[in-house]
Amino acid sequence: MSGHPVVGFVVVALIGFALLSACAVLAGWLLKTYALPEHGFGHADEHVNVVLARHRSALGNDLSYWLSGIGDIFAIPAIVAITAIVAMVLRKWRVAAFIVGAIAVEAATYRVTTLLIHRDRPHVRRLDDLPVNASYYSGHTAASVAVYCGVALLISWKLRSGWLKAAVWLVAIAVPLLVAASRMYRGMHHPTDVAAGLLIGIGTLIVAVTAARAAKAAEGAPR
Repeated sequence: MSGHPVVGFVVVALIGFALLSACAVLAGWLLKTYALPEHGFGHADEHVNVVLARHRSALGNDLSYWLSGIGDIFAIPAIVAITAIVAMVLRKWRVAAFIVGAIAVEAATYRVTTLLIHRDRPHVRRLDDLPVNASYYSGHTAASVAVYCGVALLISWKLRSGWLKAAVWLVAIAVPLLVAASRMYRGMHHPTDVAAGLLIGIGTLIVAVTAARAAKAAEGAPR
């Protein structure tokens, strides 16, 4: 990889993706095989969705629809595209690679995990009609962490004001949590699914940051 930043980024990203996917699949298998069947844990996990479904309202349904959307096609592709385009205009290719790499690793991890681990969605009336009946894990939540917290990393790195940094991170952390709550409210995921999504989203950021640092190191290495 010495002297080849693109190769360095891609190799590290692929290794990170493989490790993250393995961890996600293993966690899903352990969850289904051991955690959920034991001591009523699975019942408690399902009961949260039952309670949320009982307290639905017209306003809550509308709010959850839009909050769920900011973790999906309403916002994620646009934010990634805008960030990458601005970075390329400014000739900051590692920034563009970071944000694109983060969402790419998350999406690929989600595909592998849902292919190998199947968990039915909560047994309540679902407010979304999706072709994929995969509850584990919440891709909306993971994508929200990867993108919103990824952008927060990029913005806060340039900010000097501690108050501004705190405000940026407050928003970046609040968005995935709101997305996670909306996915449970809409009957699409259990609490353990969104918790896994949060952790996997953090994992994608770690992979993307590591890949960007590897690219920087390779760029500075003698050819």
